[in-house]
Amino acid sequence: MITDPELAQLATRARELILRTAHHAGAGHVGGSMSAADLLVTLYFDELRIDPARPRDPDRDRFILSKGHCALGLYVVLAMRGYFDEAELADFDKGGSRLQMHPDMTKLPGIEMSTGSLGQGLSAGVGMALGARMGGDASGSGSRTYVLLGDGELQEGMSWEAAHVAPRYRLGNLTAILDHNGLQQYGWPPGDGDRGDRRDPWAGADLRAVFTGLGWRVLEVDGHDIAAIRAALAEARTSGDTGRPTLVLANTRKGRGVSFTEMTIKWHTGAPSDDQLAAALAELAGVGGTPRSNSLGEA
Repeated sequence: MITDPELAQLATRARELILRTAHHAGAGHVGGSMSAADLLVTLYFDELRIDPARPRDPDRDRFILSKGHCALGLYVVLAMRGYFDEAELADFDKGGSRLQMHPDMTKLPGIEMSTGSLGQGLSAGVGMALGARMGGDASGSGSRTYVLLGDGELQEGMSWEAAHVAPRYRLGNLTAILDHNGLQQYGWPPGDGDRGDRRDPWAGADLRAVFTGLGWRVLEVDGHDIAAIRAALAEARTSGDTGRPTLVLANTRKGRGVSFTEMTIKWHTGAPSDDQLAAALAELAGVGGTPRSNSLGEA
């Protein structure tokens, strides 16, 4: 079994590749990809029942990146997991590439849903979980569905329609994970400039109470604590016995891992300069990373 320190090192490696890829492409959603890195690594290297050699295995678990603008983070972890060679990350955001700014399920193995128009992923997850149960998995103990949400996208009404109906269908095989990093690209006025107040889009709202009231099982964790994430996902698997879908409310920090990207709205999207990349890689190496790999054609 993979250990917590090994997963933490993989998450550091993922952050390195996120920054290298954005630097090479000159673009990318860095902040949200880095806030979700620990969640994605834990899912793909420990939790999900998947086989990169058989990406369409009917018995696989399903994962949906509802906050599809953070496809960069997902691509990096898919490459690390063996769905495609890491060298292909150099094609990110190029014309004709399989690795566009938002994921395309028709082009890349391991992508279950094309996302990017925010607020739609949980509805698709409800459909996949319901389909698995109607296909014979009444207890939810077999194929499971996981959906990674952004806190900003919960302002979309479609998310709440799905949140309302999932407990009614007793979808114990559905786990939603909320990357609650407290910063969004656009905010509510009044605020700084024409984009409003972009701080926590749910400031003052008790999301745990809201989802619990709808019938969800809610597990709140530090979204950068590997052991806590693993424990929450393991507990979520037991929801098949209760028929209650689970929300893992993961409190995270946007741009996590590098001092100048962490909780800075500028890094919602963008690319590091040569000097910034070098500084970031040195900082990541200081927390157990292993800056290496010339797979993107860089030192």
